[in-house]
Amino acid sequence: MKKLELSGLAAFVAIANERSFRRAAARLGVTPPTLSHTMRELEEQVGLRLLNRTTRNVSPTEAGEHLLARLMPAFTDIDAALESLNTFREQPRGLVRINASRSAIELVLLPHLGKLARDYPGISLEIVAQEGFANIVEQGFDAGIRLGEDLHNDMRAVRVSPDLRLAIVATPEYFQRSGRPDTPSDLLNHRCIGWRKISSGELYKWEFRQGDKILSVAVNSSLILDDGRLMQQAALAHAGIAFAIEDEVAEHLATGRLERVLADWCPSFPGFYLYYPNRRNHPVALTTVIDMLRFPG
Repeated sequence: MKKLELSGLAAFVAIANERSFRRAAARLGVTPPTLSHTMRELEEQVGLRLLNRTTRNVSPTEAGEHLLARLMPAFTDIDAALESLNTFREQPRGLVRINASRSAIELVLLPHLGKLARDYPGISLEIVAQEGFANIVEQGFDAGIRLGEDLHNDMRAVRVSPDLRLAIVATPEYFQRSGRPDTPSDLLNHRCIGWRKISSGELYKWEFRQGDKILSVAVNSSLILDDGRLMQQAALAHAGIAFAIEDEVAEHLATGRLERVLADWCPSFPGFYLYYPNRRNHPVALTTVIDMLRFPG
């Protein structure tokens, strides 16, 4: 295979996975114009248009989808072969791409970044924040981190956090002004900060459990956001009642900036898991990151 053809195929795979010339160029370490030129030459060589281009997005054509499906296993094998060379080095090296929710990044990844940089300087991490389950194989990631209840059966999974709890919170000023809900149904009479699921577009129904009682409450959302951190900031700004993972608001609860209600309706639930493809060989760098993040429980 000629060098130009190989570089062109690598460019095509990157663009098709990233759905963006800019992101693919950054991933490959080249400029977008260079990548665009390489892609045009590849299409001229094969005599087919492989990508549909618009001003807003890039997507494979039918021929492109066919080619991508055939190329992905081959490029995966090439990456694995190159990564296997790490066994001949004293320390693992390489890039590990992780897709995770913002909460997972804050609670699971950030506390380990200092140790990773100190103990494994040859490993580079690329972390992409994305809410909702991500198909890491199609999107070109080595691993993802999501709540245990969101995992798919065709992936390996490693527990990377303890069980978590939700906290229903607002500022003391809000509760002084509007009162405190005693039951989940009381939330219908309050200003609540809603969460729109990016993956499905649905407005999340707040879920509660106390013993055998399970309630799902479609709160009256005076403000709707799609980011947990923004929901917390809105609550701190006295905009209403929000829900959050307990650990994310622990400091605000400790200082009294936020107060908690309905704690007896918020039991623990499975925490975060790192998931990755269920195949035999994995890059040494990925295995090292997994071992570092693994929760001892």
